[in-house]
Amino acid sequence: MKIISWNLLRLTGAKIGDVVRLAKHERPDLLLLQEATREIDALPDYLGGFYARAPLPGRIHGLAVWSALPRPKPLVLKLPSGAVVDRVCQIIDVGAFSVANVHLSHGQLLNRRQLRHIAHHLPARAAVLGDYNLVGPALLPGFTDAGPREPTHVCADIMPLRLDRCYVRGLRCSAATALDRHTSDHRPIMVELAPAGAERVRLAA
Repeated sequence: MKIISWNLLRLTGAKIGDVVRLAKHERPDLLLLQEATREIDALPDYLGGFYARAPLPGRIHGLAVWSALPRPKPLVLKLPSGAVVDRVCQIIDVGAFSVANVHLSHGQLLNRRQLRHIAHHLPARAAVLGDYNLVGPALLPGFTDAGPREPTHVCADIMPLRLDRCYVRGLRCSAATALDRHTSDHRPIMVELAPAGAERVRLAA
């Protein structure tokens, strides 16, 4: 499964036309968005498919997911709260595994706590993708870092940081890269994931 995750930079960053062009060019099976506003709700008008958005409480933006195929409605999970912004995540059942779409808090203790909370609600095979707002390792037991190792965000055009991550459990990653950021301050990350051992199962059959 090819998955792309992108923080759009709400009102001043990537627009719906940028998202449509990315989806048409890369043809992901699943597209995860952070800082998505109501403008992005028109995505099915351009691409068809399945779409769901979960605004952050009290904010004009939130998380969104698009898929070329029908999907069950994502679970919206409330996360441990920070001092400024209440956070949620979307958990999407894609059949063979589940995917959590995240935009975590900036606090380096809090965002790791939020990750552990999310992991508690995921099945054995799962991936957590999105804007981690994390510096250093995630320290998420049972999960491995499968995302691209290159910087994905530039702070004030000075300091490159790898804020956008993909951690997996019970999955293998066959490709991982960061794409052009266009008008956002984040680069989209792309990964290709499958259940671990899937080839051995097919060969045995």
